Amino acid sequence: MLLALSWLTVLPISVSDVDGRAARRAITWAPVVGVLLGGVAAAVLAGLSWLGAPPLLAGFLVVGGLALATRGMHLDGLADTADGLGCYGPPERALAVMKDGGAGPFAVVALIVVLGAEAVALPSVSAGAVVLALAVGRAAFVLCCARGVPAARPEGLGALVAGTQPVWVVVGWWVVLAVAGFFVAPVHGPVAVVLALGLVLVLIRHTRRRFGGITGDVLGAACETASVAALAVCAMAP
Repeated sequence: MLLALSWLTVLPISVSDVDGRAARRAITWAPVVGVLLGGVAAAVLAGLSWLGAPPLLAGFLVVGGLALATRGMHLDGLADTADGLGCYGPPERALAVMKDGGAGPFAVVALIVVLGAEAVALPSVSAGAVVLALAVGRAAFVLCCARGVPAARPEGLGALVAGTQPVWVVVGWWVVLAVAGFFVAPVHGPVAVVLALGLVLVLIRHTRRRFGGITGDVLGAACETASVAALAVCAMAP
């Protein structure tokens, strides 16, 4: 859990001994980090609303705060993955584009759409939906690292955590989140979780075909994709 917090937040936590076993457990507990971030985000939204902030302003401030709280890693992964999937050439070319670090047109569009949709949706959903969406985003890490999903590179975060999650852990987390979604919104909550699950599965399949497996950037892209999908569906609830 300490390693998960160290990886996925800006909390000043130092974990000196990081091996494959610790990395596996950190990914397993990643959705709990999403619950913690969701609780903070919901509290900040409530505070901004109490102060009279316009909904869209509150949404953008919380989106910016979440980016700071996570070092922008997931957004960086989203941008790099979008550029990698959008470029021509063999997998080696796509991986080189992702590693370059620059932001091309696909990255810019992806960031605008995702950040804008999150900012609009956040103020219009319940606190429970905020927590659910951020937990679903981190459950995407567990799904991406399921047994049988290879790493695209022999080094990096993807190589450290790829294929580390047993099927029962993956299924368990998504079932728990679907049940939690029912209590958030009886229809839209479970639908939000199922849609997020489907989109992440499509992303995994596409990146395996395009890159040969997952990378750390793909994990970030999956997180943001799942979170924005869950928020969008919950925002449509009566």
